[in-house]
Amino acid sequence: MQMTEVRDKLQALQNVLSEKYEIEKNLRDAPKQLDAQNELLARLQKEFLEKNASYDECKERVLKLEVELSEAEKSREEGEKGMDNIATHREYEALDKQITEATQKEAEIRKELDKEKRQLNDLSESISSDKSIIDATSADINTAKASIEKQEKKFNTQLEKLSKKEEEVRQGLDNETVEKFKTIIQRNSEGIVAVKNGVCEGCHMILPAQFVNEVRDGDEILFCPYCSRILFYQESDENEENYYAMAEAGSLSDFEDYLGDERVDDDEESDDENYEEKSSEYDEDVDETGEDLDEDEEDSEEEESEEN
Repeated sequence: MQMTEVRDKLQALQNVLSEKYEIEKNLRDAPKQLDAQNELLARLQKEFLEKNASYDECKERVLKLEVELSEAEKSREEGEKGMDNIATHREYEALDKQITEATQKEAEIRKELDKEKRQLNDLSESISSDKSIIDATSADINTAKASIEKQEKKFNTQLEKLSKKEEEVRQGLDNETVEKFKTIIQRNSEGIVAVKNGVCEGCHMILPAQFVNEVRDGDEILFCPYCSRILFYQESDENEENYYAMAEAGSLSDFEDYLGDERVDDDEESDDENYEEKSSEYDEDVDETGEDLDEDEEDSEEEESEEN
C-alpha cells in the first residue's frame, strides 16, 4: 500500500474515530445530567421525612397541652362553683388559691398551646409545599430519564454504524499503528497532521531537518517525537517560506552587527600583517648589520697578526 493511500485511510479513520469518541462521551455524560436533579430529590425527600417527624412530635405536644388545658379549666371551674357553698374563711382561701393557680396555669398552657399550634400549622404548610416540589421533581426526572433512554438508543445506533465503517476503513492498515493512532485521537482529537516549514502542525514544535526529510520521503509512517502524532509532509506557500526564511535570517541590526564584527576582524588582521612585515624588515636589517660587524672584526684581526 502506497503511503499516500495510507495517509488517506488514516485521515478517513480519524474522522470516524473522532465522531465515535464524541458520541461515546455523550453516552457517558448523559446520565450525569440527572445527577443534580437526583441530588435535589434526595435532599427534598430527607427534609420531608425530617419535617414529618417534627410534625408528629409537635402534634403530640399539642395533644398533651390540650389535655393539660382541659384539666386547668376544670380545676378553675370547680373552684368557682365551690365559692357558692363555702362556710368558712379557710374554705374561701383554699378555693381562691385553687382558682388563682388554675387560672395562671390555664394562661400559661394556652400561650404554649398557641405557639405549638402555629408551629404545627407552619410544618403542615411546609410539608405540603415540599410534597408538591418532590412530585414535580420526580416527574421531571422521569421525563428526563425517558429522553435520555431515547437519546442513548440513538447514540448506540450511530455507534454501530461507525464501528462498521471503522472496520472497513482500517482494512490494510497495521493493527499496532491503528491502536496507537486511536490512543492519540482520544488524547488530542487529531492523530495525523502535516509538517510545514519543518514545524509539526499539531504541537508547533520545530523538527530536526533530517527527520523532516524522512517525512518528505514518505517511505514509512513516522510519529512526531514531541506529540506522537502521525506526520505527513506538506509543501508550504511561497509567502510562508519567505516569512520563515526572514524569521530564521534575523533582523537587519543583527546583519549590521555581523558586518561590524567582520570589519573589526579585518582591521585586526591588517594590523597583524603590517606588524609581521615590519618585523621581517627589522630582522633583515639586523642580519645585514651583523654580517658587516663580523667582516670588520676579521679584517682587524688579520692586520694585528701581520704587524706582529
